[in-house]
Amino acid sequence: MRSSPLPRMSRRGRVTIGVLIGVFVFFTLLGWGVNAWTDWLWFDEVRYTQVFTGVLATRLLLFLVIGTGMALVIAANLWLAYRLRPRLRPHSPEQATLERYRMLLTPRLGTWIAVVSVLIGLFAGLSGQSRWSQWLLFRNGGSFGVKDPEFGVDVGFYVFDLPFWRYLLGVGFTAVVLALLGALAVHYIFGGVRLQGVGDRMTNAARAHLSTLVAVFVLLKAVAYVLDRRAMLLEYNEGAKLYGAGYADVNALLPAKEILAYISVVVAIAIIVFSNAVMRNLVWPGIALALLGVSAVAIGGIYPWAVQTFEVKPSARDKEAPYIERSIKATRAAFGIGDTKTTGYAANNLVPPASLATDTSVVQNVRLLDPQLVSETYTQLQQVRGFYDFGSKLDIDRYTVAEKTSDYVVGVREINYGELPNNNWINRHTVYTHGYGLVGAPANQVVCGGQPYFVSGFLGDKAQESCSSQTEQIPAQQPRIYYGERMEDDDYAIVGQTGDRSVEFDRPTSTGGEQYYTYTGAGGVKIGSFPRRLLYAIKEQESNFLLSEAVNDNSKLLYVRNPRDRVEKVAPFLTLDGDPYPAVVNGRVLWIIDGYTTAATYPYAERVNLQAETADELTGRGTFQLARENVNYIRNSVKATVDAYDGTVKLYAFDDVDPVLKAWNKAFGGDLVLPKGDIPPELAEHFRYPVDLFKVQRNLLTKFHVTNPGDFYSGQDFWQVPNVPDAPDSGQKQPPYYLFTQFPGQAEPRFQLTAAVTPNRRQNLAALISGSYVDGQPRLEVLELPDQTRISGPTQVHQQMTNNGDIRQQLNLLSSNQAQVQYGNLLSLPFADGMLYVEPVYVKSSNQDAYPLLQKVLLSYGDGGSYVVLANNLSDGIKQLVEQGKRAPSGTPPPSSGEPKPPTGGATTPPVLTGELAQAADRVQSAIAEVKAAQASGDFERYGRALKTLDEAMSAFQQAQAAANPSSGPSPSGSPSAAPPTSPSPSATPNG
Repeated sequence: MRSSPLPRMSRRGRVTIGVLIGVFVFFTLLGWGVNAWTDWLWFDEVRYTQVFTGVLATRLLLFLVIGTGMALVIAANLWLAYRLRPRLRPHSPEQATLERYRMLLTPRLGTWIAVVSVLIGLFAGLSGQSRWSQWLLFRNGGSFGVKDPEFGVDVGFYVFDLPFWRYLLGVGFTAVVLALLGALAVHYIFGGVRLQGVGDRMTNAARAHLSTLVAVFVLLKAVAYVLDRRAMLLEYNEGAKLYGAGYADVNALLPAKEILAYISVVVAIAIIVFSNAVMRNLVWPGIALALLGVSAVAIGGIYPWAVQTFEVKPSARDKEAPYIERSIKATRAAFGIGDTKTTGYAANNLVPPASLATDTSVVQNVRLLDPQLVSETYTQLQQVRGFYDFGSKLDIDRYTVAEKTSDYVVGVREINYGELPNNNWINRHTVYTHGYGLVGAPANQVVCGGQPYFVSGFLGDKAQESCSSQTEQIPAQQPRIYYGERMEDDDYAIVGQTGDRSVEFDRPTSTGGEQYYTYTGAGGVKIGSFPRRLLYAIKEQESNFLLSEAVNDNSKLLYVRNPRDRVEKVAPFLTLDGDPYPAVVNGRVLWIIDGYTTAATYPYAERVNLQAETADELTGRGTFQLARENVNYIRNSVKATVDAYDGTVKLYAFDDVDPVLKAWNKAFGGDLVLPKGDIPPELAEHFRYPVDLFKVQRNLLTKFHVTNPGDFYSGQDFWQVPNVPDAPDSGQKQPPYYLFTQFPGQAEPRFQLTAAVTPNRRQNLAALISGSYVDGQPRLEVLELPDQTRISGPTQVHQQMTNNGDIRQQLNLLSSNQAQVQYGNLLSLPFADGMLYVEPVYVKSSNQDAYPLLQKVLLSYGDGGSYVVLANNLSDGIKQLVEQGKRAPSGTPPPSSGEPKPPTGGATTPPVLTGELAQAADRVQSAIAEVKAAQASGDFERYGRALKTLDEAMSAFQQAQAAANPSSGPSPSGSPSAAPPTSPSPSATPNG
């Protein structure tokens, strides 16, 4: 029975569908064209058109090449399958059923093949154009000058070449699989492949065609095995818990991949030969494919598993040691921590020294203002109008004022568009176009009951005259802020002269009036002509571009006004730091943004997720959250600036030897990034160690400061980043903080980013990590404390200070239903072989317009609990600490209440302890430190064990004392006549 043809669509239906498709295509092309045209105008404004044309041309090229290549492969195989169809087909119900489809396809077979091929090519092209960055690195990449430890291949191959080769291999697999499926379908429809009937189920032509495609697939698999051998250096090693090939990989899986590559070639040849020349069936090719699968499981799976299970696991520490060493070296090189300078710090002084009162390098520079807490204070005191805002977090920079360099808390007065008095289109986009002024205050000074001492950025606010200087000590010749962090995508501004008067609100005057302004900068796209107005009316979907009188022949449009977005658009290959900051450079306010070049294919290097590694208490609260990007190589290669007035973007090469930056610069003509020598000295003075890079390096140093493979495998010396001291249960990490200070081993005070780390699963202090610039070069330093140090970590110190009886009482008086106590940055400052902790205490009233005021300062010296004060200011606190130190008997710190007291005997000058007596005293002190740690941790079981150990240590001390001095009996108080020293002797203290 002959099948009836498919019903035809009516003419009206075809017209309707055609119109709908035409409308969809028109608006799609219109939207793409508008975005492309406005992007071109924006790039032309900032003078980076080579980025626009370079990225666009590369995307179009990849789209056409990948899409066309995929379409041709599919079309050729579909057409070939049709041409190889049998002329005569045996009669069967199966063939009768397929006849209907043959009648549908045959009259327009070329059209059907073209449609299918174009659709597949379209999706392949869209996938290909997204690989523009891989192609540009592949095309322009060079050498790293470093070879991998297994194959001796330059690291540049892994970073620049391997990702694109693997992508092309994936495209090849996709093309062959789709071609095989398509050809199989055509052969089946036209009778080349049958499921029913007598005789062969497949014609010779169909068998040759399909077997050739299978053979090509197997050959691609051989290529994949070859690339997999190199990619093994990038994969996670379960045995060593690190990245890179381990013992089983190198000694079992690596040769297995090579064997499988040869087997794949043999199988591909066997498929072609046995299918078409010898056996002329699919039995032997099927057997060959099955053997390849069995070999892949046995050689590539079971054998490496057996080596890992029976040879590596019983002695993993020794077997994996060489490969752990490779990972340590590669990670330290890839993340720029290989040159970290580690210095031991005895930390054996637990008594506040008298030199604290006279110090000029550390104490005088202690930062009291917390940039997160005082942002509200800045807004309230420097707001001037209700629509100005400083954001949720300010920034730290350093300035030299009155020939003195110190760190300053700075912020820019920006427009908060959500607080405009009348938030209509005219006000939002033509009147309130900009903020005004950079506001700064020394970070170590407060006035008027806890307010910052503002030295710049005033707008005639009479309320502050009695508290702050009215002199512009950080003068900005152009203080207007047209580009800032608080500006969103839709916060565009239309500027330019309108008639004979200025309409842009500029700032209030000292007499209470308002001053207006007309923008005269070079930034912005001219929109005076009707085509430009129509263009942006479509883009912004706003008719006022055409109708409003505010848009005239002299108008310019400012958009993409967030500095970070602006740099990201100019340099899409950079990963940008989440904390841009403003600086006054040569009289202009510039935004400075750190740019990172990254890679994810550095052999043997640890792989981290940037979003997870950089997240802490401040993420999303004044700092941008980074994207989820897995990397194992990073460099702070670029320092970018954005002029806050005219939006000028400049990219300066900071790490000018970075091969990745060289590749990107070459890809865009060689002049995209300005050379390092072009950095103005006045700008370089404001460069600071980037926050997000430091977080990544700090987190890696918690493990990779250990360079011995055996010690690394055991993990006993690992560190951890402590949680926020005043909210340890939040799970948020303590953010690093900027300080202008001098650490031991440094010749003079530096502006440095600092973080404290503690031993893994313990709370005492392990080390201080700092990042700074020395002679323009980045430097990481680690100040490492002994393993058995009594110095408490940040969380412990905060608890000890705030739980002190007297201090707790004073804090309770500050806090009430009408006020809230807020804690600022807890600073860890090494001083005189001890540790000084400083934590500012703010009080915020519950009133609606209240802001935090610095009311007290918490200070601690030594082990965190022995010497603690809560003072009205830093100077008084230092004096009180010094007085406490002077009152201590023989410089021995008095134990805190509730803690076990070491035997003292009441002697003013205890004898020097030597020999077994000194060792016994060390045991007492170690036991006391463990009691304190257990008490702070809240672990009662641990606390009981610690008390028992202390009791045993004190008994041993008394026995040792009796043996050393048989004539002396117990003192009247029952304590031994000599007390152990307050810290272990250097010879008895192991270095970490």
